[in-house]
Amino acid sequence: MSTPPEPLRDVIARHGLTASKALGQNFILDRQLLARIAAVPGDLRGQTVYEVGPGPGGLTQALLNAGANVVAVERDRRCIPALAELHDRWGDRLRLLQEDALRVDERVEAGDGAHVVANLPYNVGTALLLRWLAADPWPPWWRSLTLMFQKEVAERIVAQPGSEAYGRLSVAAQWRSQARIAMTVSRSAFVPPPKVTSAVVHIAPVNAPPGVQPKVLERLTEAAFGQRRKMLRSSLKGVPRALASMQALGIDPERRAETLAIPEWISLARSLS
Repeated sequence: MSTPPEPLRDVIARHGLTASKALGQNFILDRQLLARIAAVPGDLRGQTVYEVGPGPGGLTQALLNAGANVVAVERDRRCIPALAELHDRWGDRLRLLQEDALRVDERVEAGDGAHVVANLPYNVGTALLLRWLAADPWPPWWRSLTLMFQKEVAERIVAQPGSEAYGRLSVAAQWRSQARIAMTVSRSAFVPPPKVTSAVVHIAPVNAPPGVQPKVLERLTEAAFGQRRKMLRSSLKGVPRALASMQALGIDPERRAETLAIPEWISLARSLS
């Protein structure tokens, strides 16, 4: 019978770790909860998982227990000794990169078909998500994204047209992917407890609509949702041919950005691509 892993609270204490506010860190100590997060993508046996911000390695351990081979990217050098202990135990199934995740070429380090599973540092989470959603070519290098966000951000990712949460992030996450909230996570699960509830989002890529240039869609939604209180005729007046294309598609330019369904954004982007 294998020895149960050391309680994460003890690992953190033994290495003198404290969560860094500057790095957006919040550690999860509940190993049962971490196992549930690791199960969200499905069967990971023999699969490669790319993890950003493993911290003391709680989720890393859960992913290894689930049978995954893990590429873990950690910027905080204080956490490396704790992660190195996991490497000593699991060998080549865990590869550590002491890097800034915003500078890593994930396709090179993790390879095509990797799952991304991470309790993302709050200060880089949205930037990383937008980069992964903008992957080119498509289908992307990642097979799925299972990511922890503040609940407010998670709700923006899965929001539907007409809601206050619906915006640029919703369109980016849904126009060629399927996004869902897999679970919510109480503040009390973290050390230190954040000020807000968190949620785990699962995103899986689907076939991209033909004839759409991602950069065009990105520019459209950035302009429209950047001035979301304005009518589209005002917010998109700086985008060449946008108003003429709306007319041709039968989209009323007096509507506001949050009223356009994703198929309408796709049609508009296609006409401008």
